[in-house]
Amino acid sequence: MFTSFFPRPKLFFWSAALWSLFAILLWFFSAQYWGVAIGFRNPPADSAPIIGVSVFWSKPFVWFYIYYAAAVALFAAFWRSYSPHPYFNWSVLGSALIVFVLYFNVEVSVAINNWYGSYFDLIQMALNKPGSVDISKLYSGLVDITGVLMTYIVVLVMLNFFTSHYIFRWRAAMNELYVNEWPRLRSVEGASQRVQEDTKRFANTTEDLGTSFVSAILTLIAFLPILAVLSKSVPEIPFLGKVPYSLVVVSLVWSIFGTGLLAIIGVRLPGLEFKNQRVEAAYRKELVYGEDDESRAQPLHLFELFANVRKNYFKLYFNYLYFNIGRYSYLQADLLLPFLVLIPAIAAGAITFGIFTQVRSAFGEVRDAMQYLIKSWPDIIELISIYKRLRAFESTLTGTPLSGLDAVGQPA
Repeated sequence: MFTSFFPRPKLFFWSAALWSLFAILLWFFSAQYWGVAIGFRNPPADSAPIIGVSVFWSKPFVWFYIYYAAAVALFAAFWRSYSPHPYFNWSVLGSALIVFVLYFNVEVSVAINNWYGSYFDLIQMALNKPGSVDISKLYSGLVDITGVLMTYIVVLVMLNFFTSHYIFRWRAAMNELYVNEWPRLRSVEGASQRVQEDTKRFANTTEDLGTSFVSAILTLIAFLPILAVLSKSVPEIPFLGKVPYSLVVVSLVWSIFGTGLLAIIGVRLPGLEFKNQRVEAAYRKELVYGEDDESRAQPLHLFELFANVRKNYFKLYFNYLYFNIGRYSYLQADLLLPFLVLIPAIAAGAITFGIFTQVRSAFGEVRDAMQYLIKSWPDIIELISIYKRLRAFESTLTGTPLSGLDAVGQPA
């Protein structure tokens, strides 16, 4: 699954994670100031944020682009020389490009959040004192955000186009590996489905979950400092009273609670999904045999196989019943949480409309990032199921013994 596309996957992913952590820490503690020597001076800490699309080619941003390109070049140069791979450009450089675009999209969200603060304060001023705000400022504020949104649309379309090719290259790499070993794999139950369908679903689901995970991490890096600053305007929250960094604390505690809750009530779902694919494959295989052999696919045998399908589906439906009760209840309560947290500050008049909107936006971004597992749980369950099938499939090549449900479908 991974060796077909990435060079030495275990070592590669660990090195990528450690190198990324090192590059992030180096940037925050030192490297962001290096650009001053060559003219990329950072604005003063107390200066107002740049509003509009021009923020993306401001000096701090351009210096970060250079820094990111240099970090990727060093990492890629090492792996190109250490472990050459036919899909190196797609797996290494392509992944780095996707991560960069995800970072850029997070910065778009930051730019929109900054716009909220200034524009909604302007609206509040206009509503409180009619005629105090020139109408041209309200129109120009919309022009500012339109440029940001248009940039986001262009980048998002290009990202989707590139990731479509990225996913297909990964599927092609797995297909090439499995087809070359087809004489050894053809005896595995559902071999054709695993080569044709599971490779496509594995590459697509892994890329979706991977990009969502990276985007969640980058969102936390970008918005937690913003939320910490905005917490100064909301020092007191219901039930807990005055808490340092109140918004950060609430978002982290609430998200961890939801993640733990759904992990507990959904613990049986991956195994049931895997078993579901197994009984479906057995039923489908018997039908295929019956097309060419009259002695196969007899009604009694087919009824027995379909009874296994029905039994597993009913178990799956029951487990999803209480899983969805917990999931949807949590997500609906999640919609009301920002209002509950901000009520004391609103009642005391401690925040303006712009800050209120900015807090809601930043709070939502952090919560969405922390709730990655909650919102991705059905996809994670599907990926685990696909991974188990492909793992059992590949064990034929490696000779690795499996146990339990994983062993089903292995040739003797």
